[in-house]
Amino acid sequence: MSTIQFPSPQNHILPHQIMFTYPQNSSGKPSSLKRVMGALFGLAVGDVLGVGVGFRSGDYFGDCPVTGIKKGGTQSLNPGQWTDNTSMCLCLASSFITKKSFDPYNQMVRYKWWYKKGFLSSTGQFFNINNATRQALDEFCRRQETLKKAYHMNTDEEVDDLSLEKIRAIKKFNLKCGSTSTTGSGVLMYLAPIPLFYFRSPKDAVNYAGRSASLFQDNIKVLDACRYYAALIVAAIRGEKKERLLDNHFYEDHRSWFEAKELHPEILRIAQGSYKRPRGYEDGIRGKGYIVDTLEAALWVFCYDNNSFEKGFSDAVRLGENNDTTAIIYGQLAGAYYGYQQIPECWLRQLYASSLIACVGHWLHLFGQEQSPTEQESPKLRPKESIPAKNHQRNHQK
Repeated sequence: MSTIQFPSPQNHILPHQIMFTYPQNSSGKPSSLKRVMGALFGLAVGDVLGVGVGFRSGDYFGDCPVTGIKKGGTQSLNPGQWTDNTSMCLCLASSFITKKSFDPYNQMVRYKWWYKKGFLSSTGQFFNINNATRQALDEFCRRQETLKKAYHMNTDEEVDDLSLEKIRAIKKFNLKCGSTSTTGSGVLMYLAPIPLFYFRSPKDAVNYAGRSASLFQDNIKVLDACRYYAALIVAAIRGEKKERLLDNHFYEDHRSWFEAKELHPEILRIAQGSYKRPRGYEDGIRGKGYIVDTLEAALWVFCYDNNSFEKGFSDAVRLGENNDTTAIIYGQLAGAYYGYQQIPECWLRQLYASSLIACVGHWLHLFGQEQSPTEQESPKLRPKESIPAKNHQRNHQK
């Protein structure tokens, strides 16, 4: 089956030059395809909207809406060029499409290709990496040297091509290359391919979201934030209503998806509605780097976005500080709920290599349809409180 010809990193082929073929017979409901596409494009649009305005204070924006995609960032990117976050998302998606399964070794190899060779970078060059990711990838490269010795290999190409079975045969080889103490939100920013690939198998989506995060940050807060957010994205793709996604009992009602694993108290507090603070910025909502704050901020935006991508992305950016992070995380869930067709066309037209992203979405959806479902239907939920009023207008100027 011809899919996407992801290039060798040695070839330095830019994303818009990659050859691809759409699935001939994409099965499943069109609505689920639109939601899968929405999550990917929501992530990428959040990424490019945040370029040039990241790390501004909330007061910098005042009441001015964020209306368009601008150039900027550390690399003076052109409007529509995405950063490391979309690159890492595509690395993860490319592993699923190539391997058709969760292969953590192959995922780390592809992240390394991006880090060392600019694989799936919008500029063709590596740029922009947080400390936790850099440290984990440097450690992964060091650990690959033990694999070379074990299998009598001389080149990176040989060791990169090892199967997961051969990795597991080396008893003490550990793929968890990050710290147990870091609590940044980086791993939430490229989470989407996991729940998209496993949307028919919620338990797998939740489990693998945590396992994927542990490659870089093996901290229980981080793992549980990813597990909870993956569950929300899966529920959105499966057609659950917004009131259910934001219900204070969502975790309780979807407990079977988590296989009796309790959420960390700080993540559970968010799942029980701590983000429902109508005044947002004035009530202490902040788009900071700490994963608890970031998750809370993204859900606050989704809760009060008036069912509008424009308002949601604008509010995410106007929270300030790590506002690009908030926009990217919001975009994944909002896209999964509202669908691709609700993202403003003017933003989609400016997005770099949008055809490649669309094709990735089609293949993730097709392979997601082929996963054996762990539950045929979403849990039946009791009626609960509605989400807070939609018409609140925020003013965070002092």
